[in-house]
Parts: sequence; structure tokens; C-alpha cells
Amino acid sequence: MVGLKEELLKSIWHAFTALDLDRSGKVLSHNLCTVLNVPHDPVALEEHFRDDDEGPVSNQGYMPYLNKFILEKVQGNFDKVEFNRMCWTLCAKKNLSKSPLLISDEDAFKVWVIFNFLSEDKYPLIIVPEEIEYLLKKITEAMGAGWQQEQFDHYKIALNTSREGLSAWELIDLIGSGQFSKGMDRQTVSMAINEVFNELILDVLKQGYMLKKGHKRKNWMERWFVLKPNIISYYVSEDLKDKKGDIVLDGNCCVEALPDKDGKKCLFLIKCLDKTFEISASDKKKKQEWIQAIQSTVNLLRAGSPPPHKEARQKRKELRQKLLAEQEELERQMKELQAANENKQKELETVRKQLEAAAARAAEEEKKRLQTQVELQDRFSLELEREKMVRQKMEEQVAQKSSELEQYLQRVRELEEMYKQLQEALEDEKQARQDEETVRKLQARLLEEETAKRAELEKWHLQQQQTIQMTEAEKQELENQRMMKEQALQVAMEQLKQLELERKEALEQYEEVKKKLETAANNTKSWKDKVAHHEGLIRLIEPGSKNPHLITNWGPAAFTEAELEERQRSWKGKKATSE
Repeated sequence: MVGLKEELLKSIWHAFTALDLDRSGKVLSHNLCTVLNVPHDPVALEEHFRDDDEGPVSNQGYMPYLNKFILEKVQGNFDKVEFNRMCWTLCAKKNLSKSPLLISDEDAFKVWVIFNFLSEDKYPLIIVPEEIEYLLKKITEAMGAGWQQEQFDHYKIALNTSREGLSAWELIDLIGSGQFSKGMDRQTVSMAINEVFNELILDVLKQGYMLKKGHKRKNWMERWFVLKPNIISYYVSEDLKDKKGDIVLDGNCCVEALPDKDGKKCLFLIKCLDKTFEISASDKKKKQEWIQAIQSTVNLLRAGSPPPHKEARQKRKELRQKLLAEQEELERQMKELQAANENKQKELETVRKQLEAAAARAAEEEKKRLQTQVELQDRFSLELEREKMVRQKMEEQVAQKSSELEQYLQRVRELEEMYKQLQEALEDEKQARQDEETVRKLQARLLEEETAKRAELEKWHLQQQQTIQMTEAEKQELENQRMMKEQALQVAMEQLKQLELERKEALEQYEEVKKKLETAANNTKSWKDKVAHHEGLIRLIEPGSKNPHLITNWGPAAFTEAELEERQRSWKGKKATSE
């Protein structure tokens, strides 16, 4: 019933849109009840079309009344052609083209009904190009002409560029213009339209003249047979005015070929539950066509399938819906891809701006780093020059002290036989001088290590300058090496500071030894007078300290020999760690 309701609604829609509802709504409803064999309900009709602004037709529209009081009561026992003709009468005068057509009004009515059958289930009603092609092909085949596919393709391209499809009146104009039936007369076109109308609308699967054997008098009479999905009707002639009977078909019916007998040829038999019908076709080809058509109809009834043209229409609709769904899905995916692409573009633009900002910051930091490095190098060069000058002065002082020490030792050797009484003091002094010589050698070795450290520092400085000139691709690796070398430089600087501290401690010990020597000199002051009296010497050898202190180039050491060995082991361990 749902499919029947949809078919009825399409014809009613044409009539409804062509009328002034306030004036002719009652007339349309009355006519619909009449042709659809629906009982009239005058009370509901008057109530719905109440002549004021508060009536249902003003607030709810016409569809609630149409569904509730008319369509829901339709049983299917009405003449579809009469129903469509009533709706056509209401809408044709207003919409049918006034220009002359190659088809009659009756043919235009049939094209209009076929349009309602093939149109899409959405309003306003249109017929899509695929259904237009199907209909034109059917009409062309019925006329016995060849289908002009190329001509229709050009027409389809022009149609798709402007709209989705044609209205019923545009379809009538297209067929009536003769664009796809050139060379055919009006009668041929009319017969082709009638044949397509019978197949698609009246569900006529096959029709034609054949002989039928009577049940009572057993005589053979020529009848016009019309095969429909569940019935075979036979008439006196093809005008269908005098109907003689029906052969009701169901799943239990069957059709069989019979041999020729009683002078009749091309016989076949239709068996039903209550009756059997003997029929004679005009020739073997017609006989075979009718047997196949009837058997196919019975098979469809057994399977519960709709007629072939309705099933084909449903498949075409499903295919269009599937293609439309795929197209919508493709458009949705394209939109999603486009949105994702736009998001990616925005992200790439953001990343590009971030990279540019990062590059600017890196360039600024690199500039600051190079400036800081140049300043550190200048400061380091000044400190290195200052350190060289200090070391040179210290070396001159050491040389002067060494010269004085040689003179001092020479005087000691000249006076050692005269002053045997001072043997003990002289032995202590000699031991002190030997310790001082050992410490001086140790100090010289420390100076050599310091010189090596300075050379290593200068080497690192040169390597650091070379790393600045390397390519941008190696900058990160060289930066790591520079950090390691800076750490090594820092360790060397700490060792240098440690040496400075140790030098200061040695100077303090030297001062203490000097004080002890002065004390020893005071003790031997009386001897100076004797030596000056006997030998004429101005200076005497001053006795050294009795303690076994070490003497460095800067003075007496502030540590013992055991402490010196312990510090040597500590320096070697730090040097091995830094390397």
C-alpha cells in the first residue's frame, strides 16, 4: 500500500498545485473520493475546509486531510486510468504547452502518466536523464527505429549543465517536438507511446490475437488476449470494449505445449486449479513467445516478485541512490581532505614561523657567543702576556739567586779549613744548600710542567680558533669538542692556581728559613770579626737551619720531601684524569 500511495500522490500533486486550494479544494477532494471508490465524509470535508483563518486547511495544510480521510481508505479497487485522467484534466489546461505538438492530447496524457511512474520520489517532481533515456529507448524500439545514442549524449550534457532533470510538461514537449522521432508519422509515434503505456502503466506483459476453445460448445473463437502480472484477459477485439473473460494466474498454474489436432496448429494448454484453457497461436514463434511469457509470469508469482519493468525501475533507482551516496561520500571525503590540507598548511606555516624565529634567536645567540668568545680570547691573551712577564722576572731573580749561591759556595770552600770550629754549623749549612738544590730542580721541573701546560693551553686556543672557521654542518660537533676543551682548560687553570698557591706557601717557608738563617748569622757574628781580621773578607758563610727543609727558586719550601712526593702523585693523577 505504501507504493500505491506514492503513485497516487504524484498525480494528486499535479492536480493540487494547479488548483486554488481555497476555491477548488473541496472539488478535488470530492473527485478523489469518487474515482478512488472512497466513501464520502461531508462532515470532515466541511470541517477541514471551514471558511475562516482558524480552519485546519489554513493551519495544517491539505496533506493531513488527504492522508487521513482519503488515501488511508483506498483499497485498490479503482480504475487507475480514470483516476489519472481526472488529475490530468485538473492540471493539463494550466500547464500544457500552447505550441503545436506532433502528439495528440491523449498521447500527452499517457506520457504524463508514464512520467509519474518514472519520476523521482521527491517534490517538485522531475525525471532524471537516465529515466529519460530509458523511456526514449522504449518508444524508439516500439517504433522499430534505431536508437541515436550520440544525439542523446549531446542532449544529456546540455541538460546536466542547467538542471537535474525535466518536469512532466518539459518531457511532453521533448517527445512532442519529434527531436528523437524524426522521420516517423504521428500514428507510429502514437502507437509506440500506447505500447509503452500499456507495458509500464497497465502492466501489460504481452497482448495479441489467438484462438480459444470454448468450454461449452467446444468451438474455436478468435479473441484479443492481454497478459498482466496475475491475470490473462480476453476480449472480442483489441479496442477492449467487450470483455469475454479472465484467466486468473497463480503459483499453481502451468502452461504446456500440445501437439496439433483437429486441424488446429500451434496449440498450448494453460492449467489452473479449476479450469483448463486450450489456445491456438497464429504461428510457432507466437506460440513459443506466449508460452515463455505466461511461464515467466507464473514464476514471478511463485517468487512473489514484481513485474519486470517495475523491478527494473526499482533497480535503477537503487543504483542511482547508491551512486549518489558514493558521490556524497566522495564529496565528504574531499571536504575532509581539503580541511585536513588547510590544517596542515596552517601547521606548516606556524612551524615555518617558529623555525624563522628560532633561526633568528640562534643567529643572535651565535653572534653573542662569538662576541663573548672574542672578549675571552683577548682577556686570556692579556693574562698570558702578563704571566709571561711575571715568569721572566722570576727567572731573572732565580738566575741572580743562583749566581749569588755559587759565589756563596765558593767562599764556603775557601773558608772551610780555617773554621773547623764551625764544622757542625757548616755541615748544617751544606745540607741546607743541598736540599735547596733539590728543591730548585723540583721547582725547575714544576716550571717545565707549567710551560707545557701553557703550551697546551695555547694549542687549545689555536684549535678553538680553527673550530670557529669550520662549516655550519660541523658546528654542533665542534661545539661539543670546544666545551670539552674548555673544561680541560678550566682544569688546567685550577691546576695553575694550585701551583700559585703552592708557590706562595714556598715563599712563606723561604721567609721562615731566611729568618732562621739570620738567627744563625747572629750566633756566628763573633766569627765574622775573626774572619775579617785574618782573611780580610767582608761576608761570612751564614749557617743554615738544622731542619731538613727544601729550598725552591723563590725561597725556602713550605713542605717536606714526603709532602712533595705526595703532591707529585696527586698532580700525576689529576693530569691523567684531564687527558
